[in-house]
Amino acid sequence: MKNLTILTSLLLILLVASSCEYQKLLKSSDYERKLDQAILYYGEGKLSKALTLFEQIEPIYKGAEKGEDVLYYIAQSNYSMKDYITAGYYFRRFATTYPNSDRSEEASFMSAYCFYLDAPKPSLDQETTHRAIDEFQLFVGRYPNSDKLAEANVLIDKLRERLEEKYYINSKLYFDIGSYKAATIAFNNNLKQYPDSKYREESLFYIVKSNYLYAINSVTRKMPERLKATQEAYKKINKEFPESQFNKELNRMMKDTDKRMSKL
Repeated sequence: MKNLTILTSLLLILLVASSCEYQKLLKSSDYERKLDQAILYYGEGKLSKALTLFEQIEPIYKGAEKGEDVLYYIAQSNYSMKDYITAGYYFRRFATTYPNSDRSEEASFMSAYCFYLDAPKPSLDQETTHRAIDEFQLFVGRYPNSDKLAEANVLIDKLRERLEEKYYINSKLYFDIGSYKAATIAFNNNLKQYPDSKYREESLFYIVKSNYLYAINSVTRKMPERLKATQEAYKKINKEFPESQFNKELNRMMKDTDKRMSKL
């Protein structure tokens, strides 16, 4: 127990001394020493300390030979700390500032990848998703022979699927709140933008249903035109998906649509 107490005390002394040394280093104007210590901290996984020092000396080395290393370490430190937006900014800055660097291709890919990692789930705002796609497209255009090309294209497809799902959710929301005309427009626009959407069958179904509900809740003089739009929408889904999972409800709606049309 006595030995354990002594060991604990020694560790505490070392921690205090290390903290004091770090505080002195922060106030120091010995930039070479700061750089060396920052790299050491980075290697030891003390990322917060390393990043603080790198950020302090980054303006000093800007434009100098070691500035490339400093900027790269800042980007990597933020990435390792899972601050992907900040990391993406610094990777993009690195690729722009040092386009001829051996690490420029990696930085360009990582810039896009950081935005990919930060992209939210489909129900949330997709600004970051759009940014990630833009960054990957820049990478693909700049490095068409990169070993990362296939991965970049796969990630672009995943991001587009996320946007596709987002737009489907938004369109369905119009339907759910009873805004049937807006729902019809939204679903049609989505299918124009994503003709091979995995939500195509569902979208075509909701176009029929939105038209149908919009029609039967219309004033009499406008009902024929809107019922006809329902029939046209049905023809489209029936042609593409003759064995649709929604056939039971579609047939019910069309039976009622035809009955109303005959009366009108």
